[in-house]
Amino acid sequence: MGRIAQQRPAATPASAGQVARRGAILRAAAELGAEAEFDRVQMADLATRAGVALGTLYRYFPTKTEVFATLFQEQIATFVADRWQPPEGDGAVERVGRNLAALNATLLRSPRLCSAMLRATAAAYMSQPPPEQLWLESESALTQAILDTLGIEQPGPDDHSAALLLIYSWWGVLTSSLSRRMSPERAEHELCRAASLILADHIH
Repeated sequence: MGRIAQQRPAATPASAGQVARRGAILRAAAELGAEAEFDRVQMADLATRAGVALGTLYRYFPTKTEVFATLFQEQIATFVADRWQPPEGDGAVERVGRNLAALNATLLRSPRLCSAMLRATAAAYMSQPPPEQLWLESESALTQAILDTLGIEQPGPDDHSAALLLIYSWWGVLTSSLSRRMSPERAEHELCRAASLILADHIH
């Protein structure tokens, strides 16, 4: 019986050129994901749009799922770095909810791309074992942003659990918003309410 080939783990870019090629792939995914449904985006098209060899694409992203799941985390990290707001007069908990609502609005500017990223991320979560380069929830930019906003410098297990529970709630609101079952106004209300219920005992 022939040996079953195992999927090779994704390579980590080391040089500036490798980082640039990986970035070009993610930018190409953002463009193609906004133009076509997830099932219609092909790896060959991604490589062509990114200007890299197909083998290079597979070196960094063995599957299309990993491309779009990674893009999702990159977009979240970019939002956190550039647009996440610290608490002001509205208080830390409400500011977390408002930031999550603003993140929703940013992702939903391209519904087709948002759908592709959500679908890929859900598939990555269900993979066994999960792809190595995808985020560890307790170390994600979004989790850290929530904890920082609450003023938690040395979070314990309960703090991490609360932040993750809120992220799961945010995921549900984003999905409902994408399917047009929830208006932007209601989404913000629900996220602020969820933050209040989940995080009230974790303000430092």
